[in-house]
Amino acid sequence: MNPNETIMQFFHWYYPADGSLWNKLKEEAPKLQEMGITALWLPPAYKACDGGVGYGVYDLWDLGEFDQQGSVRTKYGTKDEYVQAVEEAHKHNLKVIVDVVLNHKMGADETEKVRVQDQDPQDRLKKVGEPYEREILSRFTFPGRKGKYSDYIWDFNSFSGVNDKDDLGNNDNFYRIVHDEYGDNWDESVLGSENGNYDYLMGCDIDFRNPAVREELKKWLDWYYDLIKFDGIRIDAIKHMNPHAINELLDHTQHISGEKNLINVAEHWTQEVGELLHYKEVSQGRVQMFDVPLHYHFTEASLKGDQYDMRQIFDNTLMQQSPERCISFVDNHDTQPLQMLESPVDFWFKPLANAIILLREQGIPCVFYTSYYGAKYCDKGKDGQEHEVELVAVPHLYEMVKVRRNLAYGQQRDYFDHPNTIGWTREGVDEFENSGCAIVLTNGSEGYKDMEIGQRHAGKVFIDVTKNRSEEITINEDGWARFTVNGGSVSVWIRK
Repeated sequence: MNPNETIMQFFHWYYPADGSLWNKLKEEAPKLQEMGITALWLPPAYKACDGGVGYGVYDLWDLGEFDQQGSVRTKYGTKDEYVQAVEEAHKHNLKVIVDVVLNHKMGADETEKVRVQDQDPQDRLKKVGEPYEREILSRFTFPGRKGKYSDYIWDFNSFSGVNDKDDLGNNDNFYRIVHDEYGDNWDESVLGSENGNYDYLMGCDIDFRNPAVREELKKWLDWYYDLIKFDGIRIDAIKHMNPHAINELLDHTQHISGEKNLINVAEHWTQEVGELLHYKEVSQGRVQMFDVPLHYHFTEASLKGDQYDMRQIFDNTLMQQSPERCISFVDNHDTQPLQMLESPVDFWFKPLANAIILLREQGIPCVFYTSYYGAKYCDKGKDGQEHEVELVAVPHLYEMVKVRRNLAYGQQRDYFDHPNTIGWTREGVDEFENSGCAIVLTNGSEGYKDMEIGQRHAGKVFIDVTKNRSEEITINEDGWARFTVNGGSVSVWIRK
């Protein structure tokens, strides 16, 4: 893995549903490579129910090839366009991380009459009444595909639970499907313990206790890897699935990919770093994990302004406690305004937060599509009213990614000794000409940091690549200098 790997999440929730994303990727690939991006996290590429974002999975085998769920193409384009986009990414040395949603399926084709059990929604281990027969929408026959690639039929035997309303995000009125052969309850191996057991999340919940399910998914991974030679997997909703089954699937994928070092990333949405560390142990090093606690620190810091103690920004985060497993991020598709996990970082703080994830030694940063391209969209908020949102590109993101790629190497020295103004330096290495940088940021008034960057830079002149500061700074003979910063801002100092 590249020591300065930089991932871009190349989509957002409200990307236009016009089938244009794969073609946009083909156009942007050369620019992203030149910028310093090394890997792209792409959205779910298979057919979703009602042509949606991809997290309401309908057919894993349909990448925009069959007339299903109202169209041939997906929200992002056709299968051929997808394959061509990945080829173009690879041609420009951009790794491709595919989004794999294995927790649930939606948009079933037929109903079935099965035995179900009501459970207390506040304590899902507690049964309510006795099992009874009910008509449920749980049989996936994929009539548009007609058995091409796979003739596996997903029916009630493949699922542990189902809800009344087959839509994304509806968790009301769900039922556990009675499978006596797997034990008379939910899958007890899942890590999520909210409400007693968090096996069920939405839709038709895939039951990994069924060996036929696991074999079908392995067969699909074989086909998918053979088609596009992906470079990693982003696994959605990991805390709702049997971790041992996920380990089995990841081992299978590593086997079929040979010696390639896959970038596998698990989404375990929790603010408790202890839960992330526990999953680290369960996965036995198979995955990187999103640093959700750090994201919430960014959100809190952006809202509190100069009342937030910047010395604590890494407390109880994955970047602090397990940096080798950390994928750091500022925002993503779930946290953007009007989404279910809405927790956006206030705009003034985004350059500071992106500097933190991009220019430090610890963690692998994942920058968000809207941070670079911006976005404009409308949707209903939690108040039930329609809202218009415009997200503006984050200033200096391009420059910071380039600094990470070309200059942010060598020994890191931290100066986290003030509640508002913090900084660090990277000394640089001989292999990268002129490498080394100094970063200083503040959530308060204009300030400075006296910092050591190393004697290899003695006598050299440094400038602020963000152009927030216009002066030039000369490193003294001992390798020290006073690096300045504007109020509520960040400066990234590099050799002139």
